[in-house]
Amino acid sequence: MEGPQFSRTRRRFSGAAGLLWPLLAACLWAAVVGYKPVIIVHGLFDSSEDFKTLKRFINESHPGTNVTVIDLFDRGASLEPMWKQVAGFKAAIYPIMQNAADGVHFICYSQGGLVCRGILSTLPDHNVHSFISLSAPQAGQYGDTDYLKYLFPQFVKANLYHLCYTAIGQRVSICNYWNDPHHRDLYVNSSDYLALINSERTNPNSTGQRRLD
Repeated sequence: MEGPQFSRTRRRFSGAAGLLWPLLAACLWAAVVGYKPVIIVHGLFDSSEDFKTLKRFINESHPGTNVTVIDLFDRGASLEPMWKQVAGFKAAIYPIMQNAADGVHFICYSQGGLVCRGILSTLPDHNVHSFISLSAPQAGQYGDTDYLKYLFPQFVKANLYHLCYTAIGQRVSICNYWNDPHHRDLYVNSSDYLALINSERTNPNSTGQRRLD
């Protein structure tokens, strides 16, 4: 026969277990389901190394999250034409999407935000759940900056269109989204990238844009 002390102890244990089991089940469910993978695309003159702190912050905030910073078109290679970068990043990202049944999150910085736009506009079966565009020139760029003075020392914003809106200029990523408001017609007819993804001209690369969830 159980003594009164043993009986009270068992009741306390049963009560605690009743509270712990739902919590344990929730933890197990979170471990199984997990967080959606996060894909980070860097910007102009950046590299994957520049986003180690962001990756660490995400992992500390949401342990177990699969965070991938795509290591492509680093530094000077970020000047490659935008469609070339879209093709490269898409090839690297697509396998991650295929292995993420519940979808992925995009965090795309600066020029990387435009790269991600290109991916979304040409990949109809993407499973991007959310797209975070950080400081990206989605409407284009027009203005003097330190890197423009370094890359194009003979030009300022007022006359850079002479170079950017040519076949040669469109081989440089910056020129692919240079949007000079004083030469709108030249921009619309010459831009091989921004005018297309912004539907300002028919986009032959588009395969049917799918809305984000």
